[in-house]
Amino acid sequence: MELIDTHCHIDVAEFAADRGAVLARSRAAGVVGQVVAAIHQPGWAALLELCRREPDLYPTLGMHPIYLDVHRPEHMEELRGLLARERPVAVGEIGLDYYVEGLDRDAQQALFEAQLGLAQEAGLPVLLHVRKAHDQVLATLRRLRFSQGGIAHAYSGSAQQAQQYLDLGFRLGFGGTLTYERSSRIRALARELPLEAIVLETDAPDIVTAAHRGERNSPEYLPEVLAALAGVRGESAAALAAATTRNARAVLRL
Repeated sequence: MELIDTHCHIDVAEFAADRGAVLARSRAAGVVGQVVAAIHQPGWAALLELCRREPDLYPTLGMHPIYLDVHRPEHMEELRGLLARERPVAVGEIGLDYYVEGLDRDAQQALFEAQLGLAQEAGLPVLLHVRKAHDQVLATLRRLRFSQGGIAHAYSGSAQQAQQYLDLGFRLGFGGTLTYERSSRIRALARELPLEAIVLETDAPDIVTAAHRGERNSPEYLPEVLAALAGVRGESAAALAAATTRNARAVLRL
């Protein structure tokens, strides 16, 4: 079975000591591609260099809403140039976070809209980070008439919001949360959604699976997310692997 991790951070310091071994174990587990999501300008160069060395790693470039104190106005122009020169697979991760207290919502909105504009200009999909802000993100996508699609990462919205994302050309990312039996709402959503809506992710090193609770998450655990999806949907893991990989390739044009 071939799987694509549509959202991970294999470039970050948590993997510095054993990144090669993690990549080897991930490939052995059937993970044939990893989408490496950027969070801020200081990490862009190393992320791109890693993806040049490892052909099954796919870069994205963007500015995460949580790191408002790191982002600078000049980073937006740098991002525009890199999108043209480097042609990452997506702009991301970008979005709105209303969960973290104290984050300036107006500043987040301005940053989000500017990056959506760059993605539209470059003809690239986006990786969305959305917490407690699905209605606001959906309204922004509609108002700006964003037409490139993408993935709503670590999806946690409602079934009605899910349908709105699908109507806008997005897929929905499911990861480690799906492996916890107490995550009844997310598991019900994964069971009810049309299969063409779903892609798999780990968000490594975050959102670890239930079997590795308390540990660093890793792309090598993606088969555990697949197994959880097969369990809640009552479908074969092989069929779900093929479908979710096909979905990922389609939305990210891999």
